[in-house]
Amino acid sequence: MNLFQYEYMQNALIGALVIGVAAPALGIYLVQRRLALIGDGIGHVALTGVGAGLLFGTSPVIMAVIAAVIGAVAIELIRERGRTSGDLALALLFYGGIAGGVVLVGLSDSTSANLNAYLFGALTTTSRGDLATIAALGLAVLITMIALRPALFAVCQDEEYARVSGLPVRALNLLLAVTTAITVTIAMRAVGVLLISALMVVPVATAQQVTRGFRTTMTAAMALGLFAAGAGIWLAAVADTAPGASVVVLAIVSFVVVTLLAAAWRRIRRTRPAPEPAPEPHEVVLDRS
Repeated sequence: MNLFQYEYMQNALIGALVIGVAAPALGIYLVQRRLALIGDGIGHVALTGVGAGLLFGTSPVIMAVIAAVIGAVAIELIRERGRTSGDLALALLFYGGIAGGVVLVGLSDSTSANLNAYLFGALTTTSRGDLATIAALGLAVLITMIALRPALFAVCQDEEYARVSGLPVRALNLLLAVTTAITVTIAMRAVGVLLISALMVVPVATAQQVTRGFRTTMTAAMALGLFAAGAGIWLAAVADTAPGASVVVLAIVSFVVVTLLAAAWRRIRRTRPAPEPAPEPHEVVLDRS
């Protein structure tokens, strides 16, 4: 029986593919800034928004977007002022966000199943309305990351150089923080807040094993994210496993396989004898007598 004939599996596949492309396109900038775990911190803050939505009877996703954006802007401002280190700011988001979310969910009438859906993802419950939201926001993130690639790369590589070059560094940093919050929120339905960073970081880490240039790495990471998302949903349908966890497992397996193959290729190249230098043409040979 082909499960993809059902609408809920089609929605899950399309949603996963959109997130699989958008998440690495953003994640490469986070890796460049050594903020690979910021997705986890913002995901925990988004959980507070989910708890507030369940408690007050409003949309948990919209409340999660609001909470995630506020948290992302706050951590960027803390990092920029330099009074608190990036690691400490992330720790505050980690613990404060998840604690607030658990308290608010506990005060609401929701069951633990609702909380687990946001912690570990519930992609097969994606409706047509959810899919439209994921597609619109994911496309907006993807276009922003590609269109502003030179400026965002300059800011992530060297803020002082970008500032001297006349780039609006603060605005670009805040834009990166907001798009991170949006990506975390839409990916929450796919892999859950506990696994969001994996989809942002692992495809980038895999691509870095075999590529050098920034643009090439970004393109390869997006292709790897697309493969992990599509193959993960197929594996979940065939083996009856959790879709979000299956996507992340396949992404990590891809990283291990590519890393081993790249290491083997480098070893083979080192053991090859160096090629003999080509003899110089007679007309350019110098007379050394």
